[in-house]
This record gives sequence, structure tokens and C-alpha cells, in this order.
Amino acid sequence: MTAVLVLWLVACLTGTWAVDRGNFKTCDQSSFCKRQRALKPGESPYRALLETMELTNTRLTLQLINDNNKVRLLLELYRLQGNITRVKINELKPLKPRYEVPDVLVREPPTEPLSLLSQDENGVVLSLGAEAQRVIVSARPFRLDIVEGRDVLMSLNSRGLLAFEHLRMHEDEKEDGMWEETFKSHTDSKPNGPSAISLDFSLPGVEHVYGIPEHADTLRLKTTDNGDPYRLYNLDVFQYELYNPMALYGAVPVMLAHSAQRTTGIFWLNAAETWVDISSNTAGKTVFGKMLDYVQGSSETPQTDVRWISESGIIDVFLMLGPTAKDVFAQYASLTGTQSFPPLTAVGYHQCRWNYNDQEDVKAVDAGFDEHDIPYDFIWLDIEHTDGKRYFTWDPHKFASPKEMLQGIMDKKRKMVAIVDPHIKVDNNYKIHNEIRSRGYYIKNKDGGDYEGWCWPGSAGYPDFTREDMRAWWASMFAYDQYEGTMENLYTWNDMNEPSVFNGPEVTMHKDAMHGAWEHRDLHNIYGFYVQMATAEGLVQRSGGVERPFVLTRAFFAGSQRYGAVWTGDNAAEWDHLKISIPMCLSLGLVGISFCGADVGGFFKSPSAELLVRWYQTGAYQPFFRAHAHLDTPRREPWLFGPENTALIREAVRQRYTLLPYWYQQFYHAHRTGEPIMRPLWVEYPQDPATFALDDEFLIGRDLLVHPVTEEGSRGVTAYLPGKDEVWFDVHTFQKHNGAQNLYIPVTMSSIPVFQRGGSIIPRKLRVRRSSSCMEHDPYTLFVALNPQRTAEGELYEDDGHTFNYEKKEFLHRRLSFVNNALSSVNLAPDATFTTQSWIERIVLLGARKPSRVSMKTADGPENQLEFDYDSSTSVLTLRKPGMNAGADWTVNFE
Repeated sequence: MTAVLVLWLVACLTGTWAVDRGNFKTCDQSSFCKRQRALKPGESPYRALLETMELTNTRLTLQLINDNNKVRLLLELYRLQGNITRVKINELKPLKPRYEVPDVLVREPPTEPLSLLSQDENGVVLSLGAEAQRVIVSARPFRLDIVEGRDVLMSLNSRGLLAFEHLRMHEDEKEDGMWEETFKSHTDSKPNGPSAISLDFSLPGVEHVYGIPEHADTLRLKTTDNGDPYRLYNLDVFQYELYNPMALYGAVPVMLAHSAQRTTGIFWLNAAETWVDISSNTAGKTVFGKMLDYVQGSSETPQTDVRWISESGIIDVFLMLGPTAKDVFAQYASLTGTQSFPPLTAVGYHQCRWNYNDQEDVKAVDAGFDEHDIPYDFIWLDIEHTDGKRYFTWDPHKFASPKEMLQGIMDKKRKMVAIVDPHIKVDNNYKIHNEIRSRGYYIKNKDGGDYEGWCWPGSAGYPDFTREDMRAWWASMFAYDQYEGTMENLYTWNDMNEPSVFNGPEVTMHKDAMHGAWEHRDLHNIYGFYVQMATAEGLVQRSGGVERPFVLTRAFFAGSQRYGAVWTGDNAAEWDHLKISIPMCLSLGLVGISFCGADVGGFFKSPSAELLVRWYQTGAYQPFFRAHAHLDTPRREPWLFGPENTALIREAVRQRYTLLPYWYQQFYHAHRTGEPIMRPLWVEYPQDPATFALDDEFLIGRDLLVHPVTEEGSRGVTAYLPGKDEVWFDVHTFQKHNGAQNLYIPVTMSSIPVFQRGGSIIPRKLRVRRSSSCMEHDPYTLFVALNPQRTAEGELYEDDGHTFNYEKKEFLHRRLSFVNNALSSVNLAPDATFTTQSWIERIVLLGARKPSRVSMKTADGPENQLEFDYDSSTSVLTLRKPGMNAGADWTVNFE
């Protein structure tokens, strides 16, 4: 076993850095996927037994029968608040209970009344209330259609691919892989036999679908007819390949469908291994072919068909009916919650490496940022900071006085993150291991003993985070008197929580391992969710419930947004990996996880100076901004690539810090609404087909458009500026550009193409200091970009930046608006109170005319005339030191 680990480590630490695809299954090597995929459309054996229908005020139940084997299923249908329909299908009388995913939904979703409109021997029609929406249940074969007016929004089982492998007594194998399956040297015992489920969904009028992260692929999902389906199975994929449907570290079984008319979503609540097939009747057609259809009068409506296949569990699907993208975000947030609101410092820049060697190294890196005048908020420690990979400990030689180290960082108003992984070294002298073993908290193997696998410490046990008592115990270990050497400025990183098992099948846990009554196969994709949940709760508890936590996780599931941040895993220092970070984070944002970023510079390999600079420029405009590098790569702190590149990186990081008020406001908004922070253009321009497949540029909120430079040696980029009647201002030159055009932008190494939407007001803090905490009381500059109607609006949000006191209405939230030649600030939250020391030191109007006079009036003061500068070549008007408090009511008049 030791030899296996040594070989694995040798592979990691040599230059042979590429995924071994042979370690991971294809659909043909996954017996349930192969079985289900072999089913032919149009041959459904299921029919609805209408005589079994029961309709209460809130629920329809109906039995389905498989005419081939006479097994009955129970269909439940609910209309939920907010234009959501829930469909559950389970065995009517299973041999034993089937797994239903707990803890992901924030509550049992509230229902709304259903009513019967009509019924005959062919089916039933139910009213869904909103906008003449109806559910049509057809009996033979069973099919379910959701209709609005004359439009079919979505159909279930229209291709007849519903399949439900019922639990049964052990029988001789009829087919390979039903009762036992071997992959490479690993055998899966499958004591419950085949239990897979499948259901198809048809989406008329839809050509574009998105979501189901995590995959290193384009934003718009591709059809899978000629290859493997997209796979959702949390795996530690060593230097993943790009542009394929292989599974990665996280799995969010949520898909969005978009057309110019409507946005809808499908949330498939199942934590087992899942495959998603996508087909389209317009796939492969050229633009010319589509034009020919139009000229010839083809009546073929575009349609996308999606099929979900999971290894076990039940069908529990939420149909989020929009009609807009923002409605779908709200619908999904009502089910699984919103992005946690991070401390402001976590939105700053993070410096990480595997590994900073010792306390002196940490001190030197920290001093390097001051010496080179580059701000940062967090420095990170990877696994080598521990005592022999025993988490919750410190290396007694390299990190002998961690509190002294943390205090030194705190004195500069900075923070640290240390890694705590969920594999626990099997060592009788290790307190954490002894506690977990004595309490019986380890996951068990199929024979009832503690499950052991190999990971960084060697032989390791895996705590059963699905247990509430285990999570509570784990959370208690973060207390300052338990996790010795920690202070309030130490936060946590959960890595390897897929879970990663070096000697396990597909580098993860055996599916027949046991979590109490449940097999690991039933809940694999939710394990990392529970690890992050328990860790975040520990950080909250250690502060007595006062302080907001910050926890980064590699593995995730639906609902993980409630507990912190994610990153795109072990990427490489290659240009294509820089490019793919954009669609990967956009996909996560669409399914609720806004706090996303990629390892700046690439984890594996060594970036060129050009690639490193471009990655900093891109990362500065993504929600989670962290540089990270592999143990075996040369050091790459921002000042090690020569003075010119240091200056370029410094400028990119400083741009991030000037925009922190806007970023923080976007996090608050995401926390309140579920809307993504980093979002595709089609979210804001849903009727513009030119935006539907764009994934090399993005919006931050509504008002900033970013097109990073991601091509080596680039001398220009072409950015699409959306909005037929809109204008966009280059944030660096203030040049105005019309919307609805492809704009060619010449670039140099200092260029980061960013545009502010005309009609918006964005607050910035232009006095950049060594960390965000040092900027707390600094003044604001308001950038007011006028639209063609000469209006603009924006917001300013501020709270203490680190506690939950905002939940007690301790914050300020201002509406800023420019209308009728007057700029004003009014209170958006009159029931909230917060006193700020920050003031407005500058107002910059873009697209302005030169006024004859500018005056300001506050609620309790006299009118004052203000001095201004006007640049006629750029139409920029600047007011310096108007001087009002950021929390006050005021109006500035332009005459």
C-alpha cells in the first residue's frame, strides 16, 4: 500500500502533468449509465393509473405502472410558491427506503393550491394558477406537459425514457454490473442490486442550455449524442483536461434553458453519480442551413432534449418556470438559499502557495507585499504547515509559535487561511483520530469496520459528515481552546473533500462504504457540502455567533453557496486554462455559487511573465481572487518577474481594491436575491441572440462589462457591447461607445478592457492601502456614467464588514440617482442604522455637459456652490471634495 502512495506522489511531483483518463469511467464503463443509455426513445412501458389519482389542495398523487414488470411507482406533484412545480417519483412499495437528499433545501418548500380543470380516460388537466399555466398528465404512455397559454414550456417523458430500477431480492445476474461491478482493480459489491433512475425533459423553442457544473467546458452546454454525457460525480481529477464532459470536483444538478422568449430551470435533487445527456434538433445545422429552413418555410421549432440518469435515490425534480432569468435565480434561491455574505476582507486579494515553508517565509512574503506596495488581505498555508499532515495542528519546528505569526499579520490588518482536510491520519497518538474513532464517527466499510484509504497522511479515516452529531463535534474543534495556536484572524480551507482517496476507485471512496444505513453511492456528491457546512459552523461558533466565516471548498453540491467560496481546482499555467476560468465561474454563478475563482497563474507548471500578468488582470475581475501554485513550481510572488511586470500586477490588484465597494455591494445583492455576481451577458440582455453563447467576456452585476485579454501575444480584442439604445464608457479612458456593436480594442500589456454601462453610478475608493481593513474609513469617489437620456442610478452599501450585525439592520444602503440635472442620495433602508466615517471626496460624471453652476444641498445645511473641472475632449465633469458624509441625504444640482 505504501508503494501505491509513493508511486502516486512520484507522478504528482514529476513533470508528467496530465490527467490519466483511464482512472475515470466513461459511460460505457459505468454499468447503470450504459444500461439506461441503451433504452430506445418512444418505447415507454409506463402508464398512469388514473383511477388511483388523489388531489388535495396542495398535492396530486398518482400511481404509475410498468407494464413490462408490473412494478408500481408513486408520482407526487406539487405547485410551489414562486412559479415552481415539483415532481417526485418513487417506488410505491420499495423493499427498503430509497435515499432522499436531506439538508440541501433550506426548508420544506411552501405549496400553493392545485385545481382540477378536466379529466377523461386519456389524462387529466390541472391548473397551476399563474398566467393560465396548466399541467397535462397523459395516461398511456405516461407523459407530463407544462403549458402556458398555447405554449408548451416543458415536457417530461415525452420521449419515453423514464426508467426506475426497482429494488429486488438478489438474483442471478441478467446483465453485467447489476449486482457487482469491477473497474480496474476495484470491485463494487452492490448489495442492493440495480437501482438507477432516469427521466427525459423536452424544452420546445430552446437552443441554449447552461449550468450543471462542474465541467471544464464552454458556458453553453454542448449536445452529447456523439460522445459521453456530462457527468456529475465529485472527483479529484489530477490536472483536468479542457472542453470535455468529464466530472470534476463539484456537482450542481441544475440546468438553465434560455431563449429570447423565456428562461426556465431544472433542479434534479439527487446526490448519487449522475449523467446528463443533451440533444437538439438544430445541433450541427449551419447558419446557412437555418436560413434555408426559414426561406423554405420549415416549421421545425428548435427543441433541446435533456435526459438525467442517476445511479440510485428517487426522482425529485423542481421545474423552475421563470419566466426571466432573474425569476429562476429567485426560484432556486427559495429552495437552496443564497450566496453567503462574506467578510469584506475575503473579497480582497489572497496569496497562497503549496507551501510557505515556515514562519520566517510567511513574514518575508508579507513584507514583500509592503516593499512592493501591493495590497493583500489573506496569506494561506497548505498541508505542510501541519505536524505530519495531522489537521488542527502546527509543525512544531516550522510553525512553533503560530499565535506570534498570526499577531504579526493582524498588526498589519491582514488575515490567514490554513487548510483543514477531511481525511484523518490513523495514528493512536493523534487526538482528533482517537476522538472520531472512539465516538464511532468514521465512515464504515461494507463489513462494518472503519473505512480506511490513502491520502496525504498515508493511511486515513474519513469522518461521516452526513451525521449531525459528527458535524457538531467537528465544528467544536475550531474553538480557540481546541484548535491550539489559532486566533480570530485565521480562517479555513477544505480541500480533498470529494472525498479524495488515492487508492480508491476513480481516486475516491468505494460506493459500498456505509454512512449508517446508507451506501456512499447514494450520497457521494453531497459529502463535500457537509464538510464545508460543518467547518463554516465551527468558525461561526468560535466567535459566539458574531463573526461571519470564510471557508473555501473544492467539492460542492447544490446549496454549497450558503457556506462560502469555491475555486476551479488544480488548473495549469496554460493560456487555455486562463480562458476556461471564465465559463467555469459563469456556470457556477448561474446555479447560485457566486463566490468563484481560479488559481491565478495556474496551479501546475510555471507561467510565463505574460501569462501571469494576464491572469492577474483577469482574476482581479472575478469574485474570488487568489494566486496559488504547486509545491514543485518555482516561486512566483508578484515581484519575482522584474520591475515592469511587478508594476503591471500591482496595477491589476489595485484596480480590484478601488472597486471593493462595488464588489461588496454585489455580494450583498447576491446574498439577498440569489442573482449571480459574475454573470453572462444574456442575463441582462435576454432577447439579444448575440449574447447567448458569449463566454470570453462577462458582467459584474449589471454595470461593469469585462473582456479580459486571454490570448498570448494579443494586440487587440473584440468585445461585444450589448444594448441597442445603450452606451458604454471605457473605465480607463472614459471614451464613450455605442451598444449593440462588436468593438475592436487595441491592447498593450497594461490593458484590461472594462466598461461601465451608461445609466449607472459606481462607488470606488481610490486611496488603496495595504489591506481592505486599512481602507475602512476612507472616502468614496462616485463614477456617474450618463445614458442617452441623461439619467443614471446606483447604490452605496456599507456595514461593519465582518459581523452578522447587518441582519440586525446595522448597515447603510443608499440609492444614488441622477435625473433632471440633479444627483441625489436617499436612504433605501430607513429602518436600518449605521454610522460611517467615510465621505464623498469626488464625483466624476461621464458623458456630461459643462454646467454654468454646480451647487450642493444637504438635509440640514445651507446650499453650497461647488467648484468643478470640465474636460471637453472626453465630456468628463469632476467635482472635487464636495465633502458630504456617505450616509447623509444630499442633492447636487447642475445648472
